[in-house]
Amino acid sequence: MSANQPYSFFHSVERSFDKAAKFTKWDLGILEQIKACNSVYQMRFPVKRDDGSIEVIEAYRVQHSHHKAPCKGGIRFSDEVNQDEVMALASLMTYKCAIVNVPFGGGKGGIKINPRKYSEYELEKITRRYTSELVKKNFIGPGIDVPAPDYGTGSREMAWIVDTYASLKPGEIDAAGCVTGKPVTQGGVRGRTEATGLGVFYGIREVCNMPDVMAKQGLSVGIEGKTVVVQGMGNVGFYCAKFFREHGAKVIAIAEYEGAIYKAEGLNEEEVFAHRKATGSILNFPGATNLAINTDALELECDILIPAALENVINGQNAPRIKGKDHWRSSQRAMYTRS
Repeated sequence: MSANQPYSFFHSVERSFDKAAKFTKWDLGILEQIKACNSVYQMRFPVKRDDGSIEVIEAYRVQHSHHKAPCKGGIRFSDEVNQDEVMALASLMTYKCAIVNVPFGGGKGGIKINPRKYSEYELEKITRRYTSELVKKNFIGPGIDVPAPDYGTGSREMAWIVDTYASLKPGEIDAAGCVTGKPVTQGGVRGRTEATGLGVFYGIREVCNMPDVMAKQGLSVGIEGKTVVVQGMGNVGFYCAKFFREHGAKVIAIAEYEGAIYKAEGLNEEEVFAHRKATGSILNFPGATNLAINTDALELECDILIPAALENVINGQNAPRIKGKDHWRSSQRAMYTRS
């Protein structure tokens, strides 16, 4: 990529695919078909704000592969949402599912909004309208395409989706299967909320139990006593911090969009979460030092660095300054994108 070309997340995924494809025996045409996004739905729809103004919302749903049905992948609410990003994340969903033989095609969705700037009622209207648009184009359904929570969304949004879908598909006996991540009271699965963070913990724990890898890094075997920095306090980041702390690691820094906090003795994520709920920010947490910019936390000395928010926080500019041990430098959501 030349210096004059903007960064493309999707093209980055394609380049990684091409590197791996060289080691396969498949025909070039088959590989091109695997690489391509099959269906891209870009939509615009109006929503009436609480103040009476009308705003046009930009949203997407991408189905990367229909080699197995249904497609599977989350929906994120973020200012950073664009077609390139959603295509890239849908592609990664296909490859992740295929690698571990999970029988889904890859999909992904996104709405280009900052959810913190909308009331709950406005978010509900946006989510329900988005769902109705997906239903119109046959882009959602238990056997077609099954969304899930992602960045900026959770069980609340999934409840709105399933309710809207069921109202538009009366009599469909498996309508509740149109999304995952629903509240348990509405057909959700216990353990789903913490599953991604637990998976990250298990993966890193396995690496930490490899004596040869630990020896190369000058570290002891196991999780206990290791220092951890977590960027993001959503489902993934919160539960990563929780499981590492409960197994003897020290979470020395937590970062969010408003800034970051540092405490050498270790932070308790539940106390930080309670403080943020009470004050609206993780900053000024008792006993911790504020870091004005959340990305400063990425450059702290630590054994394990966990970027658990949006992609691309580790880039060509800050990568040389990151002091986490090399074996845990994540490609930021490329590996841990929620499904």
